[in-house]
Amino acid sequence: MTSEQTFIAIKPDGVQRGLVGPIISRFEQRGYKLAAIKLVTPGREHLEKHYADLSDKPFFPGLINYMLSGPICAMVWEGRDAVKTGRVLLGATNPLASAPGTIRGDYAIDVGRNVCHGSDSVENAQKEINLWFSEEDLVSYKQAQHSWIYEK
Repeated sequence: MTSEQTFIAIKPDGVQRGLVGPIISRFEQRGYKLAAIKLVTPGREHLEKHYADLSDKPFFPGLINYMLSGPICAMVWEGRDAVKTGRVLLGATNPLASAPGTIRGDYAIDVGRNVCHGSDSVENAQKEINLWFSEEDLVSYKQAQHSWIYEK
């Protein structure tokens, strides 16, 4: 188990439904630290770059249009096994296959409106973080010179 960063985005349906706070709480309650956050309305080119690995899929145009439909809450979370555990917290991509207690299992009912995105590997997390945030946007707890009150 290593400390790492992951990219998590609350998609337009999650922002519209007022789920930003509850989703942030899930990650905080699990012990992850928020390293960056912003509410953004990225352009088509940005989203096409983010989802480039899906560009040959028939649902790609609809995905891009959906992601353009409203603001997105882009975040970077840091902690032990953040990528793997972040995916567990989110639940399966298809909300109907997500366990109760996961974000998608509790808040989503359609794969096309599944509330959030999470990096699927450490490598992709770094690419996504670099696409959405500049180095100056990020707070790194790994390199912090102070300790937190609750940590020993």
